[in-house]
Amino acid sequence: MDATAIKDSGAGRSAASITLANLGKVYPDGTVAVGDISLEVPAGELVVLIGPSGCGKSTVLRMINRLIEPSKGRILIDGRDVAAQDPVELRRQIGYVIQNVGLFPHQTIRTNVGTVPRLLGWDRKRIRSRADELLDLVGLDPARHGGRYPHELSGGQRQRVGVARALAADPVVLLMDEPFSAVDPIVRSRLQEEFLRLQATVRKTIVLVTHDIDEAVRLGDRIAVLAEGGLLLQYAPPAELLSRPASPAVREFVGADRGIRRLAVTPVRDAMRPIGHVEEISRLPTVDLSGTLHDALAVMLTSDSLNVIVVEDGTPVGAVSRSALFDMPNEEATAIA
Repeated sequence: MDATAIKDSGAGRSAASITLANLGKVYPDGTVAVGDISLEVPAGELVVLIGPSGCGKSTVLRMINRLIEPSKGRILIDGRDVAAQDPVELRRQIGYVIQNVGLFPHQTIRTNVGTVPRLLGWDRKRIRSRADELLDLVGLDPARHGGRYPHELSGGQRQRVGVARALAADPVVLLMDEPFSAVDPIVRSRLQEEFLRLQATVRKTIVLVTHDIDEAVRLGDRIAVLAEGGLLLQYAPPAELLSRPASPAVREFVGADRGIRRLAVTPVRDAMRPIGHVEEISRLPTVDLSGTLHDALAVMLTSDSLNVIVVEDGTPVGAVSRSALFDMPNEEATAIA
């Protein structure tokens, strides 16, 4: 996309796919930050990079927006090699959110959010309108917060402003480096929930770095598990990663309690069985077809039932048994008889 196209685009720009092809980074002293990574990030999906310290997660982000140049391989955004693009113009179509936000302390919140649109030459009225729109989108009242300064906001509020600023020029890609790790666990959970709501609205292509497997499972459409030295161990949707770790190293990283985590990301339909006798349905609890296995288990536990009926728009469409939730060995989940 040329500079004119970027400048003229204000909102509604489509998300872009990202391709990492044999990407690697070796520093002059021989340190291998990223060994060899190849993966596809589909347009509109949120991909999480996770792994131990020194596995190259943040380095990958910085290579995508050319803050660091790779030693080998290619990065394509919607099929275009980023190495062939002007780095300044490239970064203006990529939103970037870091752990400590990096807001300008002597600028108001509204001015901070309007940073990139101002660089793109938008007029003052349009910048203010866009900033207020995004503050509202991330759950901050622009009338109340727009004229304040960063030190007047809580950590969680500043993080929301960071997200709003990254979205201001309607980027095709959003990069997030440990965006919620600097806040306390309760605020972090709320921010994650708000971010999921936001992503459902804007549907950006997002690459997010975290060290927290629970955050990765909660937020990611796909998760890339990296090892020290920037090697890709597994790249899969959360449910697949938790149910079928590709190696002992991945199994150890995702933890012994991965079965519990898997319930929260596995759709009810994956464990659903046909309903047997219709007359049994009326005395059993129900769970919606749009829910997860975690939802089904919660209903079972609160109602002290071994089975739940799955409903869609109030109509029974199947059943789930408690044994099926955990894939218990030598025990087959059967239809309700």
